[in-house]
Amino acid sequence: MAILERSDTGAIAHLTLNAPERLNALSDEMLAALQDQFDALQNDKSIRVVILSGAGKAFCAGHDLKQMTQGRQAEDGGKAYFQDLFDRCARMMLSIQSLPQPVIARVHGIATAAGCQLVATCDLAVAAEGTRFGVNGVNIGLFCSTPMVALSRNIPRKQAFEMLTTGEFISAERAAELGLINRVVPELLLEHETEALAKQLEGKLGAAVKIGKRAFYEQIHMPVDQAYSHTAEVMAQNMMHRDTEEGISAFIEKRPPNWRQ
Repeated sequence: MAILERSDTGAIAHLTLNAPERLNALSDEMLAALQDQFDALQNDKSIRVVILSGAGKAFCAGHDLKQMTQGRQAEDGGKAYFQDLFDRCARMMLSIQSLPQPVIARVHGIATAAGCQLVATCDLAVAAEGTRFGVNGVNIGLFCSTPMVALSRNIPRKQAFEMLTTGEFISAERAAELGLINRVVPELLLEHETEALAKQLEGKLGAAVKIGKRAFYEQIHMPVDQAYSHTAEVMAQNMMHRDTEEGISAFIEKRPPNWRQ
């Protein structure tokens, strides 16, 4: 049984974290499997949307603490292992946002520590009612510094700091209010609603979504004047695309576009 399962439905790739007995922890093996899939998806033109979910009763409980404890047995107390672990995790997270396809997290149960980081890193997130989110490392003496990077870029500063320093969970409804996730749905409708969102994205011009996703993450950390200059150039390039011309013509002529991509 694979630790990460992939199944494709049309142009939608479904990645399922498949270590339910460990609450889908981001073990060395899980990180490697995720990285392999994201590397493969980078150039997979047949896939337009990715859905990331977890098997069992939780989405993801963060790093594998038992495995991390074993890493301490090295001569340096585990320092080199831990540095490598967090570097590999950061690379995997960055791969999500560098993908040309939008990535949707389908979240249930709990998303804690690096699991919460994973939700914050995905481009979109749909959660079931009753899901809880936390960056709880402080409760065991390990401040969630790397999860903090994604979290603090999703929700307001003071709310992020409160979560990080208290180690308390927030509800799915609160996560939606803060902007950590896009929507909350009844658990029985989680799969259906996530698929509906994916199909909506699937129907857009893939080249435009790819251009737009890259520009979104490029401009978001720029000063406003630089962001406008950069995105003006991006839009000018987008306008040169044959399918964009077709999309505009179809809108004017009140007909469906005949896109090649």
